[in-house]
Amino acid sequence: MNKDVFSLCFMCSIRCPIKVKVKDGHVDFIEGNPHVAGIDGSLCPRGSAGKNLLYDDQRVQTPLIRDGERGSGKWKKAGWDEAIAYVSDKLSAIIKKDGGHSVALMERTQMATHVSKTFLKAIKSPNHFTHDALCKGSVNTACRSLFGINDGQIGIHYKKTKHIVLYGRNIFESINLKEVNTLMHALENGAKLTYIDPRVNVTASKAHRYWMIRPGTDLALNYALIHVILKERLYDAAFVDTWVHGFSELQEFVEDYTPQWAQKETGIDAEQIIALAREMSQDKPSVIFHYGYRGANHVDEIYMRRSLLILNALMGSIEAQGGLFIKKGPGYLGKKPARKLTEQKFPKIEVGRCDKVGTKEFPLPDPNHGVAQMLPDAILTADPYPVKALIAYRMDPLMSIADTTKTKKALSKLDLLVSIDINYSDIAWYSDVILPESMYLERTDCIMQGNGLKPQMLLREKAVEPRYDTMEGAMILKKIGENLGIGDFFPYESMDELVDWQLEGTGFTRQDFKKKGFVAYGSEQIFYDRKNGLPFKTPSKKIEFKSSLLEDAGFESFPAYTPVKTPGEGKFRLVVGRSAIHTHVSTQNVEYLNELQKENLLWINTKKAAALGIKNNDYVQVQSAVGKGRIKAFVTNFIHPEAVFMVHGFGHEGARAKRSYKQGLSDALIQENITDKVGGSPAYHDTFVSVKAQNR
Repeated sequence: MNKDVFSLCFMCSIRCPIKVKVKDGHVDFIEGNPHVAGIDGSLCPRGSAGKNLLYDDQRVQTPLIRDGERGSGKWKKAGWDEAIAYVSDKLSAIIKKDGGHSVALMERTQMATHVSKTFLKAIKSPNHFTHDALCKGSVNTACRSLFGINDGQIGIHYKKTKHIVLYGRNIFESINLKEVNTLMHALENGAKLTYIDPRVNVTASKAHRYWMIRPGTDLALNYALIHVILKERLYDAAFVDTWVHGFSELQEFVEDYTPQWAQKETGIDAEQIIALAREMSQDKPSVIFHYGYRGANHVDEIYMRRSLLILNALMGSIEAQGGLFIKKGPGYLGKKPARKLTEQKFPKIEVGRCDKVGTKEFPLPDPNHGVAQMLPDAILTADPYPVKALIAYRMDPLMSIADTTKTKKALSKLDLLVSIDINYSDIAWYSDVILPESMYLERTDCIMQGNGLKPQMLLREKAVEPRYDTMEGAMILKKIGENLGIGDFFPYESMDELVDWQLEGTGFTRQDFKKKGFVAYGSEQIFYDRKNGLPFKTPSKKIEFKSSLLEDAGFESFPAYTPVKTPGEGKFRLVVGRSAIHTHVSTQNVEYLNELQKENLLWINTKKAAALGIKNNDYVQVQSAVGKGRIKAFVTNFIHPEAVFMVHGFGHEGARAKRSYKQGLSDALIQENITDKVGGSPAYHDTFVSVKAQNR
């Protein structure tokens, strides 16, 4: 029997709509959903490899209970009842002795996140962590400081832009298909692209203007751009007069941050800085200073992200075609979104978060995501209380949190470590129990609410039956919850029942998704009235350059710029990023993708390499204050002399993931665990390393 199933990819976190061709119960072909504008049937390399992951015999195939030391690779196969009982009994004892707040759960944010949060709320734990915290916590805080809403509530109207400026946002290697396709459409229709990065990558090769900026000095560049825009009155005066709070304070602050000053700090010619400011002004408001996706580079990250958003506001590009927009939900049209389990009434949680978000230590980061890089410290110090159990739900702290050695030390103190995963990730390999989740082609998932210019709902529909003894994550948590006596918070017996429950009151049914894989609340794009209808949620109801959020917490809105230190002799600033082939740490063992990129390389400047006696393809040792490792060198002129670069996500330790095992080097092993204390993101690019040649 042949059929087409509309679903959602999950080879990365973007969740692109797909059409799955099923033949005789097997996946025959996957393509992008042809009914979705901006996708139009296309698929990235990772999405194309979904079938390969489905039929991979190196996936976790059955529940496993550790039968040796943590990380030893010794496992005992278990049935689901045995594995669930094992986890439940351990959790029950921990909760009874130390309280529900001694249990933490971290995950890559997904459609079933409301189920994970429900599980924690029901056991009275505040300790939910998401990958967003590690990726863009400071972007979130920056958006809230200016607009009163977070970054997830803001979108970018690529298709109609006239000029977009990207700072290290390697958009053509990310890959978000809809972003890439719509941006390419804009470029084909005359839009300009300016790209700023210490490294020449694919996005740089597509740009009309590329600047090899000195690493860590983006904020200096932005202060100079703001200086020019204000001095020459290049801003959108009508928009600023109506919607900006703190304009005069910004004027006074940037007075001394001239392009000539910035040239010395950034290495970018002052006249070029002035030229960019003038060009952007000519095309306003249909311009974009991209505020970034991963905003986790430096200790002043929040201020760099704020400066980008301030530039957009000065251009009047907020809620403008070709600029930024505020996402609209079904409520705008008088309709209801899909229900979530978190809407129930829960017992009161008596304690704060273990990472101290919401205290004077971290007053501003979003408690919906936490500050995940502080979890190792919380475990090691038992301050403010002991953390005894961790559930890692398709998120790997060993490869995502800087300083793997410290993270391992912390995890060794836990009484219980559980992984819900598809792969033999490093954290799964180090866990006490692995509970294998069905991969996305084998499961129906929760409703995805797609807010934007045209609010929608999308559905991941099961295409084929599970190949191995696996289960949906939302069902795994429900079954553990039932054993813990909190089953009433999970009012469903299957994923089909959960989806039907979510759709109650929305006016849509499962059948409505069959035709295209999504349903739309309306047919027209919605833009707010820029004269008097912008719903900023700040105390002033305006865009707050002078931020109530920051000032009330004791932080400056406009801190003086701190010059970036030049690396010492023989030292480099470690810069990390991604490629178009892999998703963070999760796809390196997928056979087709592994063939395309088996290991990462260390990019190093040609002159610097020559001085160190390093030739192309030599193995080198990279060492920081917290770790060291071996990696092959890529000698090139296409990187700034002060930096070295590697792709994130390699150097896996899970031995049953045979293709990726010990291939390349994990950046987390050598990164220092440094944090933007105001915004909440890690400072992944504030680690300095030495590089030396090893025997060829």
